[in-house]
Order: sequence, then structure tokens, then C-alpha cells
Amino acid sequence: QVQLVESGGGLVQAGGSLRLSCAASGRTFSTHTLGWFRQAPGKEREFVAAINWSGGIRYADSVKGRFTISRHNANNTVFLQMNNLKPEDTAVYYCATDPVRYRLSVSGTSYLYWGQGTQVTVSS
Repeated sequence: QVQLVESGGGLVQAGGSLRLSCAASGRTFSTHTLGWFRQAPGKEREFVAAINWSGGIRYADSVKGRFTISRHNANNTVFLQMNNLKPEDTAVYYCATDPVRYRLSVSGTSYLYWGQGTQVTVSS
């Protein structure tokens, strides 16, 4: 049974940092693209960042220069280091996997497995 579990969310003041983790189990994801999405209250889910199996990376414009995605294939884990957080970063953050190698899709429909999400709240 495939399972993705996010952790590391919480409440932080604007300008602060958080590091999200997503641990995958049930199969190996070393050749999958791993991505992060977020959904704020009343808004649609949006792409945040993705990293493919060879280390290719893509970021949403809104997080470039502030967020860093990385992965540890041996542990089936993907991370999202979030610095200089802003109130508009407040959302539930989800990790997801895309089985297509090299693809760095911004569309949630490309991703097959999803975690349950972790809440990130940034106060002003």
C-alpha cells in the first residue's frame, strides 16, 4: 500500500522558516518526480515545486529564491525548505508523485499518489 506522509508544518511569523518532509512508503519512488502543492482556504490547489529523478527542478514563480526542494532517494523522502515565509504562503501543503521520468509538471492531474497534507500558517 502506497503512503505519503508529510510533516514539518506549523505556525511561524513572517520572515521565518520551516522545513517540510514527505516520507513515501509502499514502493520505491527513485524514478518518480516528487512534487509539492498547496491549497489555501477558498483557493484552488497550486503547484509549488517539483524535482525529477535526475535532479531537475522547477519552482512556481511565487516561491523562487525562497523555497528549496530536495530529495533523498535512499529514504524515499522529499523535502521543502521554506525561507522568508510570507502570510500568503499560508496553506495546506501536499506532496505527490508523478511516475513519468523527467517530467516536471505543474498540473496536479499528472501526479498519481498524494499525501494527506500538513498545515503551514504564517502570521504577519
